[in-house]
Amino acid sequence: MPKISEIEDTPNPNAKKFILREPLTWGITRSYDNPGQAMDDPLAAALFHIKHVTNVFYIDHWITVTQDGGADWPELMRKLAEPIRAAPAASEQSARLASAAANGEFADMSPEDQERIERINGLLDEQIRPYLQSDGGDLHVLGLEGNRLTVHYQGACGSCPSSLSGTLSGIEYLVKSIEPDMEVVAV
Repeated sequence: MPKISEIEDTPNPNAKKFILREPLTWGITRSYDNPGQAMDDPLAAALFHIKHVTNVFYIDHWITVTQDGGADWPELMRKLAEPIRAAPAASEQSARLASAAANGEFADMSPEDQERIERINGLLDEQIRPYLQSDGGDLHVLGLEGNRLTVHYQGACGSCPSSLSGTLSGIEYLVKSIEPDMEVVAV
């Protein structure tokens, strides 16, 4: 059962990042934009049962919860703490699932496109994701079609105004350093 170590503000005023002492997962990202998506995830479902919660995102030692702007943060954080503390910590099974997911996600792509995705993800891992994760969010590469890379912001970044303007432009500029004709689109 994860203990909350600290709670941090994020650049998104409607999102808080809970830092945990024990991991919830081992490298498996969980991101939900509504209660319907979270039905099979007991932690996320419990959080969505709390009024004003609009997004749940977690991985490893932290969880970001976004609200609709209508709740008082101190009161809401007390309510959120209960299901977070009651959630099971990560197990060896989640480590195996993470490995399987990482290996099979782009299996239907050509070897050349798989190599391109690996280079792009490596660059994002080094230059972009650490900063997004420190702010309570992340970036998931959804696909590559020709010279169009589709990405999805997660957690606090999902509804942050700067993610769809400045951050996206920065990501595209960085990706163009290895793929000059690349267009990056957020969905």
